Amino acid sequence: MSIDEQRTFLERLAKGISTLFGINCEVTVHDFTEGYESSIIAIENGHVTGRRIGDGASEMVLQALSGDHALLEDQYSYLARTKEGRMVKSSTIYLRDENDKPVGIFGINYDITNLIMAQKAIEDTISVEKPESDEDARAITTNVTDLLDQLIEEADAFVGKPVAMMTKDDKTRAIQHLSGKGAFLIKKAGDKVSKHYDISKYTLYNYMDAETKEP
Repeated sequence: MSIDEQRTFLERLAKGISTLFGINCEVTVHDFTEGYESSIIAIENGHVTGRRIGDGASEMVLQALSGDHALLEDQYSYLARTKEGRMVKSSTIYLRDENDKPVGIFGINYDITNLIMAQKAIEDTISVEKPESDEDARAITTNVTDLLDQLIEEADAFVGKPVAMMTKDDKTRAIQHLSGKGAFLIKKAGDKVSKHYDISKYTLYNYMDAETKEP
């Protein structure tokens, strides 16, 4: 069944879940058949992450889709962070066609920021243990332009040098890091990455396939 055939049901399901759990529960439906840049075709309570219809997939999704689709698994009840720093409890369910190809996502993001604050207040009162850190929470970007910029910054940090001081092997490692994160699933990402690292598109493709030395 294509995502078009499922769309009416999925929109009803999104409405039902978001209504049941209230304004802190965002539910999204993504359609990948036209790409990943504007994949959201339905969303309820979009204020939770600041997204709306026409926004794209998250970094986590792009990274997952850049790998073997046969090994792609749904993700349930993981912690994520919005651009504004609010904490959400999320689940990502991949929608597949008759050939088992991922064609979309049904996603749920529940804002638990206030609950975490209440939990910490209670813990401070009844316990001397240090609250767990949320530094490792996954980020949710509002659009793929911001996401690509973020991934490029992460690649530079991964290499640990400014671009002007990067060697050929440094740039190769940065580009392969971007590839592993799914950055090149974004349309025209190659143009932006090539410009950032001051290389040609031909060189970019060579770097993506090259073997690199450990730093």
